[in-house]
Amino acid sequence: MPTRTSRTAWNGTLEQGSGQVELTSSGVGTYDVSFPKRAADEAGGTTSPEEHIAAAHSSCYAMQLSAFIAQAGGTPQSLDVTADVTLGPDPDGGFAISDIKLTVRGEVEGLDADGFQKAAQAAKDGCPVSKALAGTTITLDAALD
Repeated sequence: MPTRTSRTAWNGTLEQGSGQVELTSSGVGTYDVSFPKRAADEAGGTTSPEEHIAAAHSSCYAMQLSAFIAQAGGTPQSLDVTADVTLGPDPDGGFAISDIKLTVRGEVEGLDADGFQKAAQAAKDGCPVSKALAGTTITLDAALD
């Protein structure tokens, strides 16, 4: 299996510094990062590790859910997945990802709501990004459209 790479160039202190993260493997872009904007309510045109984790989790989950729906005898027509990743204070000092909320709405042929819920839960537990984030509380809100 492949290895994917990103690279960050950082200059300065945590509070005053900034950097750029490059999605090296795909070459699709380089994005600004800054801790003050990371910790603010508004991103102000910069990205953050939490946004990248949210992107990784939502896309991984969508792929895994489509596989589990098919295994259960259904056909996914569309899946709309959102991952909300929250950065908060760590009781041991510093910061930590405090929780992740996955929300999925799907149009699926061949599965009822219960079958969809079972596939959705299995995907939450089985997607590789969920497994990598096993120490974080991950909640799920899943429903058919």
